[in-house]
Amino acid sequence: MTPLDFRDLVARLRHWSFPAGIEGVVGIASGGVVPAALVAQLLDRELKVIAINYRDDHNDPRFPTPRLLAPAPQLGTWKRILLVDDVYVSGQSWRAARAHLPPEVEVLPFVMKGKVDFALIRDVDGCVQWPWKPLADS
Repeated sequence: MTPLDFRDLVARLRHWSFPAGIEGVVGIASGGVVPAALVAQLLDRELKVIAINYRDDHNDPRFPTPRLLAPAPQLGTWKRILLVDDVYVSGQSWRAARAHLPPEVEVLPFVMKGKVDFALIRDVDGCVQWPWKPLADS
């Protein structure tokens, strides 16, 4: 497990080229809440949360597919948003969250880590230890 430095993550975020015209940020709970809060603060946009769960604290699948745990947030007049999560591996959680948001809203992805173009961290392989999460029991 690779530990990540909070100041390094914030510095990387400051240098990221976010798309223009973002009206709001939606974080996928629970892993995407802190990353989404950081992005919303940086962009000076409102934050909402969508509660989707797939994996447990040991990263093992808890359900056959990601599951919506609470009503999806109301986006009001937002037409272009960032949908933020901590990691993007298979994209299942991101796609499940997207499916519960209004189809007329343009939803752009952003994740902290993954092997995709919209990931802040693409240069660290394997699992990481986020600075805002307690160490998991082995």
